[in-house]
Amino acid sequence: MKFLDQAKVHIRAGDGGAGCVSFRRERNLPKGGPNGGNGGQGGTIWAEGTPGLNTLIDFRFQQHFRAKNGHQGEGSLRSGAAAEDIVLRVPAGTQMFDVEDGELLAEVSAPGERVLLAQGGEGGLGNAHFKSPTRRAPRMAQPGTPGDERWIRLSLRLIADAGIVGLPNAGKSTFLSAVSRAKPKVAEYPFTTLHPSLGVAYAQDREFVLADIPGLIEGAHEGTGLGHQFLSHVERCKILLHLVDGTIDDVAGAYRTIREELTQYGHGLAEKPEIVALNKCDALTEADIDEKRDALAEACGAEVLAISAVAGLGVPELTGRILDGLPVVEDEVEDDQGDDADAATSATAEGWAP
Repeated sequence: MKFLDQAKVHIRAGDGGAGCVSFRRERNLPKGGPNGGNGGQGGTIWAEGTPGLNTLIDFRFQQHFRAKNGHQGEGSLRSGAAAEDIVLRVPAGTQMFDVEDGELLAEVSAPGERVLLAQGGEGGLGNAHFKSPTRRAPRMAQPGTPGDERWIRLSLRLIADAGIVGLPNAGKSTFLSAVSRAKPKVAEYPFTTLHPSLGVAYAQDREFVLADIPGLIEGAHEGTGLGHQFLSHVERCKILLHLVDGTIDDVAGAYRTIREELTQYGHGLAEKPEIVALNKCDALTEADIDEKRDALAEACGAEVLAISAVAGLGVPELTGRILDGLPVVEDEVEDDQGDDADAATSATAEGWAP
């Protein structure tokens, strides 16, 4: 499936149905009075987070969504039927902006979450609603109100626990394929990654989501290269994994280049927790590894891990570091505590305790 993280669509909610002007006409009942029903509500348009989706490609082939109008009221106090709603299936992490003023309308942050995009019109009141002791035969009814209509821009920002950044050909896709079942394109030339990739990694009986974005180069924040288009996908990451190619001469310069681009891009990327790793160490001697680790550690001011995604060198330790930097989900802790409490209660009931 092709990756698409921006889309523009036109949505129009349905109009409310008109109320009915009707009078009761029966034999031997010449003055039955008004009995016009109300109109039905127009269809509403929603956006809903859908599990398994990580692209907006569906909206490339359909850009217009229009809900049906509500049915008008009828005689005998029969109200018109409400129109069906329309639900736009979007990936978690999708933001909806008004095209005219750029206002953020809504955001879907989790699968199953539903947000309102365009409200359907209300149905008009029939003439039965307007009868009173002083107005016995009203000949008026309300038309339905119009539904909302607008152009919206969908912007997807992938939700991942950790984001992998680095220069082109630093081994980001190789690392992702080594720790997860993701199959990104891997080759011996730069810019093999043309769109972000997601992978679920398992370590220490826990799982976390990794996001691999195209390699950054100098001037990326100004639009140079490919990575600037996808930096927004690491804005939601809780931690950054910075991979540096150990086979290049100036590893410290490579590190500073990426850090400068993150700082210039803004949006808090430069302030996120960071783990720095020297990759491709299987192609280096011990002396080279020590020398480049020291240079990289001096540049970043933190400990640097030496790894090889291809050979698996240092990968378990690195995934452990990522897990240590991620917050533990409270639900999992509560479940574990609940299981322990249930086990202790059961053991006490059986006459023994661990």
